[in-house]
Amino acid sequence: MTLEITPDLVRRLKRLRLGGLLPTLPDRVAHARQGKLSHLECLELLLQDEIDRRNSHGLALRLAAAGFEELVSVEQIVWDTPVSFDRPRVRALFTLQWLAEHENVIFCGPVGVGKSFLAQALGHSACRAGHRVRYVKVAKLLQALLQSRADNSFERELRSWLAPDVLIVDDFGLRKLTAQQSSDFYDVLVERDKRSATVITSNRAVDEWVALFDDPILANSALDRVAHRAHQIVMDGPSLRAAQAPNGPRRRGDAAR
Repeated sequence: MTLEITPDLVRRLKRLRLGGLLPTLPDRVAHARQGKLSHLECLELLLQDEIDRRNSHGLALRLAAAGFEELVSVEQIVWDTPVSFDRPRVRALFTLQWLAEHENVIFCGPVGVGKSFLAQALGHSACRAGHRVRYVKVAKLLQALLQSRADNSFERELRSWLAPDVLIVDDFGLRKLTAQQSSDFYDVLVERDKRSATVITSNRAVDEWVALFDDPILANSALDRVAHRAHQIVMDGPSLRAAQAPNGPRRRGDAAR
């Protein structure tokens, strides 16, 4: 006996925003009949399908909104690379306790050791847990803030960078900041302090950051809020990008891109 999905049933499910049940409804009812499930058990099965569908849809939306340069996850990390870093401490970061406590994470190290990869994998885990994440190269962040001053939309632009639960700022320290960039970056860091979490990757050690700001007072104030309350992960070793070159051995998921 097959289930007849009537127009009235379709209309009612859609009115309740349960239209996502329709594609699998006949199969689920057939399964319930075959397994001799009670009406309540069948209802629980259908509701779990809808929860799973909404969770999957929500995750897809959060990942798209995050703007990751590369979609990577903790499952893709290869831990046995020649790059040195505190592996137990990094594994612990994926529990996201630092996010719950509005702490920060800093990855420092030379080019190609996996800073961006690990930062984005953390962001992916945060998205899975239902958090809003945004990824940006520091140059793009500063350019967006600068342009917003030209059309008097700075406050709105600033709020957009304060909204995410996790803001990942990649490649900080490639060049010294101008006076305006120093002020704008300071505003982002200070406004996010203790309200949300920030992840920063940099080729420079944290003790070199003060020299990157135009104003040492702003620099010390920012570092006092960000770096001193951060989980600092120092990475060192050869660039793993060389191993992924056409003439070199490739290992999918190496913790460096």
